[in-house]
Amino acid sequence: MALLEYLRSQLDQYLEDLALLVAIDSGTYQKDGCNRVNDWLEQRLAALGFFIERFPQQDTGDHLLARLGGRGSAKIILLGHSDTVYPRGTAARRPLKQAGDRLLGPGTCDMKAGLLAGIYAMEALNALGFDDFRMLTLLCVADEEVDERNSIPLIRDAMAGADAVLTLEAARDNGDIVTARKGNVVVRVEAQGRSAHAGVEPEKGRNAISGLLRRLLQAEALAHPVSGVTINIGMIGGGTMPNVVPEHASASIDIRAFEQDELDRTVAEIAGIFARPAIDDIRFTLKHRLASPPMPRTAGVARLEALAIRAAADLGFELRGVSTGGAADSAFAAQAGVPVLDGLGPIGGLDHGPDEYILKSSIVPRTALLAELIKGICNP
Repeated sequence: MALLEYLRSQLDQYLEDLALLVAIDSGTYQKDGCNRVNDWLEQRLAALGFFIERFPQQDTGDHLLARLGGRGSAKIILLGHSDTVYPRGTAARRPLKQAGDRLLGPGTCDMKAGLLAGIYAMEALNALGFDDFRMLTLLCVADEEVDERNSIPLIRDAMAGADAVLTLEAARDNGDIVTARKGNVVVRVEAQGRSAHAGVEPEKGRNAISGLLRRLLQAEALAHPVSGVTINIGMIGGGTMPNVVPEHASASIDIRAFEQDELDRTVAEIAGIFARPAIDDIRFTLKHRLASPPMPRTAGVARLEALAIRAAADLGFELRGVSTGGAADSAFAAQAGVPVLDGLGPIGGLDHGPDEYILKSSIVPRTALLAELIKGICNP
């Protein structure tokens, strides 16, 4: 197959490029590093004829939007991010290294190898003269790894009118791609009591920590694993000194579910717990935000999944679609009603840790899969 032959011939260059990108510290708030990644992407995309826009941000790197017109009818978006979770200096301490089939380094899996897969898939299609798309777009945002984001409006705008979105996150460690994701809501709870001396007159105090804890345990009990609803009390704090009845406490609760209705119901039930009158005289304030909407496996997603499975079979390997509890930007495409597949980068795992990796042996076949999937969407 000409596509595989081309990508095999480019593997050494891919590895050089991966080493270069991994050597760039590009934590979300390291603007210079994220923009160095963007500079590299812009150079490669410009060589392919893409029209490139960059959207500068105050606290993060630029968001990059690149578009290439063709002579077909399908509008396809490749979606990725330039930022990582690692502090400055990590790249110098942990340059790309190989251990057996594993290529280890900060951001290899999440998601510099995936960005490269997108570039090399498009270069392969260009080398073979394929332009049967109406518009091929790469959107690379710089704030995927944090909660407070400025890229969401851009992502939503870019999705308008798209026929398919292909996300360049890594495949699962067993090779599966992602066809459904849970949405998640973060609830922030503030508890207000009254301080007092814990030894002399504790009865005059109102312990915000213990009042908050009692209700958090009730909230946690609302989880329903059978239906996929999970509740995690991820942050808690309060108090000043051991000998002071604490007047203030706070907590953050992560709620996840595959259906938006389940998220809404659980948030309402948690709000009800904290709204109940109680003898401890603790006052509660709740705020919640939708961190990521659900990504359901719609009929459109199922059609993309079938295309990917057939393409993988033609390339000589098996493929499965799976659901996951993790959130990703693919969910915003799903919210816009656009069919989306996730996990189309190389196979990898152990994200955000010292042993983060991708499998070298997966680079060529997974990049070929991405290219074949683009072809299949254009010519179903």
